[in-house]
Amino acid sequence: MDAAKISRTGLDVEWQRLQVIAQNLASVDASRTSSGAPVRAMRLISGPVDDFGAVLSARGGPVDPKGVRVLGVEAAPEGVRRVYDPSDPQADAQGFVSHPAIDHAGEMTLLIRTSRAYEADLTVLGIATKMDARALELGRNS
Repeated sequence: MDAAKISRTGLDVEWQRLQVIAQNLASVDASRTSSGAPVRAMRLISGPVDDFGAVLSARGGPVDPKGVRVLGVEAAPEGVRRVYDPSDPQADAQGFVSHPAIDHAGEMTLLIRTSRAYEADLTVLGIATKMDARALELGRNS
């Protein structure tokens, strides 16, 4: 098992998740994308590099995990919120403007949780690097 490689994949996934969260927070008051569609909050979907079924079928055999990867980015299920503002140029015929239904507090909570996961991956990477260096040092001394 290559702990440094696994933690690097985690760092990459969490960094991309942080970017998606930042984009959501920046879009809280946006009403339309450049194509004219309503803005929606996005969520990064991640999962293991290995097929989970294949890992389970190993049953006691050697398992060599490869880390995690981004599976995609999809619209959050929250949808949109409609605000009555007939003076807005983006208002529809009834005077409503569609904004993303982004929960600011929820996004900030997710941001903190993702930052903690990123920090944990950094810690693992540092420890794995130290262990590798120590193993090389012990190999030279023997």
